[in-house]
Amino acid sequence: MVSTPQKSDIIYPERDGQPMADNTQQFRWIVTIKENLELLYADRDDVFVAGDLLWYPVMGEPKIRVAPDALVVFGRPKGDRGSYRQWQEDNIAPQVVFEILSPGNRFAEMVRKLEFYDRYDVEEYYIYNPDTLDLTGLIRQDEKLAIVDDMAGWVSPRLQIRFELTAETLELYGPTGDRFLTYVELGQLRAAETQRADAERDRANQAEARLAALKSRLQALGIDPESDA
Repeated sequence: MVSTPQKSDIIYPERDGQPMADNTQQFRWIVTIKENLELLYADRDDVFVAGDLLWYPVMGEPKIRVAPDALVVFGRPKGDRGSYRQWQEDNIAPQVVFEILSPGNRFAEMVRKLEFYDRYDVEEYYIYNPDTLDLTGLIRQDEKLAIVDDMAGWVSPRLQIRFELTAETLELYGPTGDRFLTYVELGQLRAAETQRADAERDRANQAEARLAALKSRLQALGIDPESDA
């Protein structure tokens, strides 16, 4: 007699054996989008952001899975996960997903992902090819993902981020108008802010030292600098 595996005994792998990215450019874009989305919702405990995380939408079906390059889930707490098992997450599906293409992406694979996201209730799906500067957006309308006709200046309904295509690249802007920065640019900005704060502190210390020296000279002349007379 062959026993049927119990749902609690089913293994949901945390890796699919596929690399996160095929090249440095694709990897940089994945990290940039994921990290900037993390920063955007750093003060929201109910927004979960992840990159290259396997999403299992159906309990008991470990073969039904996909790993978006980046995903955003509203209504779920932050925290580390080995995979996103939807039935353990109040059955909330990721509302927004991103895919960054590389020459290694096959057309059939992208069709499969579109069908998956369409079937399992993704609200917004964005696909960017940094090699060709092609940007595609799909948004759920009438229970189906439909292509956004014009992505120039498009603002995500969920994220409120703006997409702008230039002659050289894609630029993303947060709700306050701040451009998404790469990890290096974020580090440079932090270094510049630290340098500015250090310079302000040095100027304040110098001003305080000059004031103390002036008070000392006045006192040497018999003048009380604290006197109102």
